[in-house]
Amino acid sequence: MAGHSKWANIQHRKGKQDALRGAQFTKLVREIHVAARTGGGDPAMNPRLRLAVDKAVAASMPKENIERAIKKATGELEGVSYEEARFEGYAPGGVAVIVDCLTDNRNRTVADVRHAFSKHGGNLGTDGSVAFMFRKLGVLSFAPGTSEDAVMEAALEAGADDVVVFPEDGSIEVLTQPETFERVRDAMIAAGLGPDEAEVTFRADNDVAVEGETAQAVAKMLDRLESLDDVQNVYSNADLPADAYV
Repeated sequence: MAGHSKWANIQHRKGKQDALRGAQFTKLVREIHVAARTGGGDPAMNPRLRLAVDKAVAASMPKENIERAIKKATGELEGVSYEEARFEGYAPGGVAVIVDCLTDNRNRTVADVRHAFSKHGGNLGTDGSVAFMFRKLGVLSFAPGTSEDAVMEAALEAGADDVVVFPEDGSIEVLTQPETFERVRDAMIAAGLGPDEAEVTFRADNDVAVEGETAQAVAKMLDRLESLDDVQNVYSNADLPADAYV
């Protein structure tokens, strides 16, 4: 189990996203666009689109923005076409990093991602160079102070794979398979235990703890990558202390 608080890292990321609401909306619109284009414009029949719409609603995106993105993706309105791209590499300290992008100009995206890696002491690798260290899963995060017994009972009854309690701050994570994520999330909400954060993500099998200047360099690199317009998600196996973000 990681020695640093994942809850602190979640709060840092949420705070940064709230401060960059316009950029967050752009990323959400792109995800809605690609999800609708690849799986159809009906959220009831398209799990990826349903999750993207849920995230947009949670971020207070206007309904008309969501509907317009879906219509552009399905051809009802004219719009830009985006393609998915994934990059892998290493940050300082041997930290593995995966960067998922949606872009309308792959050459621009490659250049921006490579620059972010090199500027902060990282190295962009080849496809598959770090992906084997990660697994895809659903994660529901609960704030410190949430009843461990209540979460445990509801999560296991809903079919979750595991419940992890972090002793350093008392925060809780419920882990699921991607296929059962929505069912477990809906069951937790129905039980009065709505998560503070819920997503299907990539988690490393083993974290790499970094400290001091190395931790700060990793945090700066991850922040830089997340700030790029074409970047949707950044995953790493970094176990960072809270002071890495100063």
